[in-house]
Amino acid sequence: MNNELKALVEALIFVSQEPLTPERLAAVLEGVPAEEIQAAVEALAAESEAEGRGVHIIRSGGGWLFATKPAHDREVRRLLQIERKNRLSSAGLETLAAIAYRQPVTQSEISAIRGVDSTGSLKTLLDKKLIKIVGRKKAPGNPLVYRTSDEFLLYLGLDSLDDLPSEAEIAKILEQEKAVEA
Repeated sequence: MNNELKALVEALIFVSQEPLTPERLAAVLEGVPAEEIQAAVEALAAESEAEGRGVHIIRSGGGWLFATKPAHDREVRRLLQIERKNRLSSAGLETLAAIAYRQPVTQSEISAIRGVDSTGSLKTLLDKKLIKIVGRKKAPGNPLVYRTSDEFLLYLGLDSLDDLPSEAEIAKILEQEKAVEA
């Protein structure tokens, strides 16, 4: 393992203002084989998980970033004077789930899935930048089409949409919860 490459990758992840994607890292490190870059990131991530470290490298939003360890959350928030994340309402979560699993999707399709009007929830999700408008559907009225955003991945700590649980996994979890309640 090239320690200089590892130190350079660490510095690049540290200064990046957004998750540093493998493609962006490779573009910056011209001529360095992707396998060596990946090995450097994996070594850094493993080292950062060691006990006694306050930060670690995580994969989120399609790239790598530094994050404080969850055990230090309360003190970090106090230092930065950050209030707890405003939680989404159940209507917001339902709307976000409908978009995440059925995207690209229109407002009327979301409302049909939920069985209620979703206008307010869509506005909230747009304000929080968890979803984005990606165009218009070629249908009567040319309705807006919605998709999840990169902020959605960061908000949920996902690397990609493939990390969402499948419908089968969700059904299994719900069955297990019912069994525990019974």
